Amino acid sequence: MAVQSWVDILKLSKKTALIHDGKRKIHYLFTDGKEMAEEYDLKTDELIVRKWRHKSTLGAQGQWQMEVGESLTNPVISLDSDVIKENCSNPVFIRKDTKTNFQWRIRNLPYPKDVFSVFVEPSERCIIIKTSNKKYYKKFSIPDIDRSHLPLETSALSFTHSNNTLIVSYKKPKEILTLEQELLKELKKLQK
Repeated sequence: MAVQSWVDILKLSKKTALIHDGKRKIHYLFTDGKEMAEEYDLKTDELIVRKWRHKSTLGAQGQWQMEVGESLTNPVISLDSDVIKENCSNPVFIRKDTKTNFQWRIRNLPYPKDVFSVFVEPSERCIIIKTSNKKYYKKFSIPDIDRSHLPLETSALSFTHSNNTLIVSYKKPKEILTLEQELLKELKKLQK
């Protein structure tokens, strides 16, 4: 079973944990050299941040890639510099999970809800968001489901739109929920 193999990979990894600033922070070092860092809220046990880092071809440390949460490190650019920068009104795509759902928020989308089409593409194992006015298109996968080799279900997908933000939710399968509960129990043992 694929879910079990991901659990085994997590158990074999070297884990370091600490509690700081109201968050439980866990760093994983996998046998293949990859690193994963997670932050959980101490009160709600919700995942706030998950990021990955891979070694480059030459063995140097790569940049952290955000999987869940929002990167807090934005480059500071002075107002008088001649640097090209991204427009602040461009859509911003972030993942923010809840206890029962994988959730993505796309800010700066000023179109009404009926313009959006959100659907599962099972053959490509991804979710596609597109607008009927052809102003926005996004294709993304769910890494948690891919790691566990579970099928994507159309019935688990829903979306809503408010305050120029499209919120796409995918109900977590029961296998993922049990995996997360089991993992959280293990992580709490690290602190004792």
